[in-house]
Amino acid sequence: MPQPSGKRRVAVVGVALSDCGRLDNITAHALHAQAARRALADSGLDRSLVDGLASAGLGALAPAEVADHLGLRPTWVDSTSVGGATWEVMAAHAADAIAAGHAEVVLLVYGSTARADIKAGRRTSSLSFGTGGPAQFEAPYGHTLIAKYAMAARRHMHQYGTTLEELAEVAVQARANAAHNPHALYRSPITVDDVLAAPLIADPFTRLHCCIRSDGGCAVLLAAEEYVADAACAPVWVLGSGAALSHTTMSEWEDFTVTPAAVSGRLAFERAGLTPQDIDVAEIYDAFTYMTLVTLEDLGFCAKGEGGAFLSGGTLTTGGALPVNTDGGGMSACHPGMRGLFLLVEAVRQLRGEAEPGRQVHRADGTPPRLAVASGTGGWFCSSGTVILGRD
Repeated sequence: MPQPSGKRRVAVVGVALSDCGRLDNITAHALHAQAARRALADSGLDRSLVDGLASAGLGALAPAEVADHLGLRPTWVDSTSVGGATWEVMAAHAADAIAAGHAEVVLLVYGSTARADIKAGRRTSSLSFGTGGPAQFEAPYGHTLIAKYAMAARRHMHQYGTTLEELAEVAVQARANAAHNPHALYRSPITVDDVLAAPLIADPFTRLHCCIRSDGGCAVLLAAEEYVADAACAPVWVLGSGAALSHTTMSEWEDFTVTPAAVSGRLAFERAGLTPQDIDVAEIYDAFTYMTLVTLEDLGFCAKGEGGAFLSGGTLTTGGALPVNTDGGGMSACHPGMRGLFLLVEAVRQLRGEAEPGRQVHRADGTPPRLAVASGTGGWFCSSGTVILGRD
């Protein structure tokens, strides 16, 4: 397995989900604690070894507030917040810190009650992320987040002939994967016709082109190679990573059909000494169907403009040529907000061969996947983080 020279190897030694789905009687803090406890139990390591914490999205001082709630006193912290790509970027930061000897065991933890908060009237669905700074020039024209994605999808359709039916296949295949996930919020099969006939949200997206809204959390524990022998599970090694920022306003985005994953993916594969053709399973941020399609192109799994043809015929299902979002993704399994950490959890479980029958991916020889990529996207393709993971 390729490894950076001259540095300590870094492994994921524990992963876990908190309760997920429809959770009306639990707080986001409690979900953080639940996920952290479960990830530590999964690792078999003592909580006293945790000297690093990465957290975002909760409270005014996210890492401090979460650390206090968990009873941790970390000496390495990260509160990077770049939307859905946050957790892949944080995982890269944590791996670099551990490799350099600045931390030993780092906990990445997230929890959100986004769905429950809206249902209870504790927050409202906003039309814009804000009207200050660069956003002030677009907000008056109704540039909601989904409208930005819809515009980008329309450009890809115009430029490359991508069809609504091809975009719909992303949702259909995600649901097929979710059917085998007992923890997925939606498991009933859907068809391309179902996606096309769903209520229109932002042209060309219907409701089924969009991710679900759920509650939930998860945690990932990374550790230096010295701790692997004491861990309860086989290690999953961090092989390479990359991050990239693109734009803030749509007017500054040079090409709606190219995302920052084109850069973060290239860097991650180069640093891992691997190519997209080596990958057995991919976990990709999927707030909207177009996100999955264009990210597959930008990571190099197919040529630019060929995403629609690439994913046809069940390519993305657990038995397909490139299983993608094997838990059902944000389209069907769960999406509490910044979903990027869930991608890492699912990638690790697949590599460890722990997924339920029907959604566990196998190589041609019957063994679990050996290499996985997790790629998160933030904002409206404003940021990207990509992490390559592998087992011995």
